[in-house]
Amino acid sequence: MGPSNWVSLLELPFLLLGVVFAFITARALRGGAFGTGMLYIAIGTTIMGVGHLSMTLNSLWNFNLFNTLFGSVVGPMAFVVALVLTWGFTGYGFYRIYRASRSS
Repeated sequence: MGPSNWVSLLELPFLLLGVVFAFITARALRGGAFGTGMLYIAIGTTIMGVGHLSMTLNSLWNFNLFNTLFGSVVGPMAFVVALVLTWGFTGYGFYRIYRASRSS
C-alpha cells in the first residue's frame, strides 16, 4: 500500500467530520436563506463522501461500490449522477448563501 492510499484512507474521517459539522451548522442556522444554503452544501458533501469512499474502496481492494449496488452497466452511470448531484447541491447551496448575502 503506497502513500497515496494512506492519504485517501486518512481523508475519509476528516470528510465525515466536515459532513457532520455542515449539518450541525445548517441546523443551527434554522432554515432561512443561509441555513437552507448550508443544508444543500451538507447534502452535496455527503454525496461527495460516498463517491470518495467508493474510489478508496476501489483503489485499495478493487471493490467497486457502485457496480456492486447497481450492476456493471448502471454502476458507472450512477457514479456520474452522483458527481453531478454533488456539484449541483453544493453549487446551489453556495448560490443561495451568496444571494442572501447580497440582499442584506
